[in-house]
Amino acid sequence: MTADLQGKAAVVTGSSKGIGRAIAQALASAGASVVISARDVHEVRTAAEELAREGGGQVIGIPSDVRHPDEVRELIERAVAEFGGLDVLVNNAGVGGFAPVDQTSIEQWQRILETNLHGAFYASHAAIPHLRERGGGWIINIGSLAGKNPIKGGAAYNASKFGLLGFSEAMMLDVREYDIRVCCIMPGSVATYFNDHTPDEQDAWKIQPEDIARLVIDLVTFPSRSLPSRIEIRPTRPRSH
Repeated sequence: MTADLQGKAAVVTGSSKGIGRAIAQALASAGASVVISARDVHEVRTAAEELAREGGGQVIGIPSDVRHPDEVRELIERAVAEFGGLDVLVNNAGVGGFAPVDQTSIEQWQRILETNLHGAFYASHAAIPHLRERGGGWIINIGSLAGKNPIKGGAAYNASKFGLLGFSEAMMLDVREYDIRVCCIMPGSVATYFNDHTPDEQDAWKIQPEDIARLVIDLVTFPSRSLPSRIEIRPTRPRSH
């Protein structure tokens, strides 16, 4: 990737590992100042230190649980204070959980919706005034093909990702007049730690986190006259059974 994001500032939620970390790494490698954020304090600190050692833009870690609006607001405010503004928000924090509706606990339903959907609202709500102050920017929501394709046992996850797509596209209409562009990236199977999975060589057929990171770099460097508002991405060759 040959992109120059010097002077740009970004916040990536859920970025201590997996897709979020790959996105943060790509942004920092291109020269952007980046906030690593996730719930686990140790993982956030470790990821930020490792990416900072790689060079590129400034990288700092700020732990935050996107289910809590006060924590998310503090995350955005601290990023703005550290970097002098905000240009890119990537709402990547997400969790899974699959069970028939009658076997889905209230707690599981709330955890999935609050993380995958409410968290994106909280972060976007806090970020938009700062993006407007910068004269525009990007909000990129990491959705899923499960945002348009129902999955048996996936009622909670489907609800969160269908909701995220609708939220993204309505927000896009709200903020485009301020030169804030919104895109929902909708991956299929990605080789990550999602839903307690540990990536291994058997995941070679899947989309890799670096592929999603490449899309993010392509978006934030895309000509300002155009707006890719929804991107679906899937493995070229699905796993054969």
